[in-house]
Amino acid sequence: MMCKLPKKHLIIILNRGWGLGAGAGGWDSILGAVNSYRDLLVWQKSIDLTVIVYALTMTFPKTEIFGLSSQLQRASVSIPSNIAEGHARDSTKEYLRFISIAVGSLAEVETQLIIASKLQFINKETLGEQLEKTGEIGRMLRGLQKSLKAKLPNP
Repeated sequence: MMCKLPKKHLIIILNRGWGLGAGAGGWDSILGAVNSYRDLLVWQKSIDLTVIVYALTMTFPKTEIFGLSSQLQRASVSIPSNIAEGHARDSTKEYLRFISIAVGSLAEVETQLIIASKLQFINKETLGEQLEKTGEIGRMLRGLQKSLKAKLPNP
């Protein structure tokens, strides 16, 4: 069973654009200061990835509803959730811990997408497209980690 995104979900993704934000006065404010986790492009892209993961898993066999589908959904939700929670914390050290958890969740998503491909729940083209997105998010998370580490006092 090869996956094609359901049309209604594909339209949502295309209307949003990959990482372009939600529209005027919303996530597009990334050019200014970061006042909220919603201003972070990496958070926006991880939200987009989560929407795609949900669309993909809707096409998985029903026997996977409590298996791979659920794990993929939870891991993908964990990425933007941990970015947001870390940003809301009081210290840079805590923020770094949550970014580290987001990086781990991203690795889970990549692994589970590869498994889905090997089980023929998604095709290789879809896998490649999603791994490009996860790779970009991973680079952005590592960049955020580096920036946050630079703010810590030297021991």
